[in-house]
Amino acid sequence: MATNTEKPKAKKTAKKAAAGEAEHKLRIRVRAYEHKILDLSVKQIMDTAARFDAKVVGPVPLPTEIKRWTVNRSTFVHKDAREQFEMRIHKRLIDILNPSPKVIEALTNLNLPSGVSIDVKMV
Repeated sequence: MATNTEKPKAKKTAKKAAAGEAEHKLRIRVRAYEHKILDLSVKQIMDTAARFDAKVVGPVPLPTEIKRWTVNRSTFVHKDAREQFEMRIHKRLIDILNPSPKVIEALTNLNLPSGVSIDVKMV
C-alpha cells in the first residue's frame, strides 16, 4: 500500500513541474467581412510562421457574427413593406507556440489587405 500512495504523489509533482514551465503563446484573432480575403490573410500568416519554423495551432474557425437590421421601405405609409439587411463578420483564431523574436517581427511587418483586422495577444 505504501507504493500505491507514492505513485500519485509522483504524478502530481510531474504535472506541477510541467505546469511550472512557462509556455508562451501568441494568440492571433483575425476578423473580416469577406471570407476569401480572410482565408488569404490567414494563409499569409501561416506561411510567415512556417518560414521561421514556429509551431502553429490553427486556424480555428470561430462562429460567424451576424448583425441584422430591419428597416421600413417607406417613411410614412406601407408599414408592412420592410427591407432586411445583414452584415457577416467571419473570424479565425491562430496560436503560435513559443514564438521567437524573429517571428514576432516578421508578423508585425506583414502587409494584409484592407478590411482585415487583427488582434494579437501574448498568453
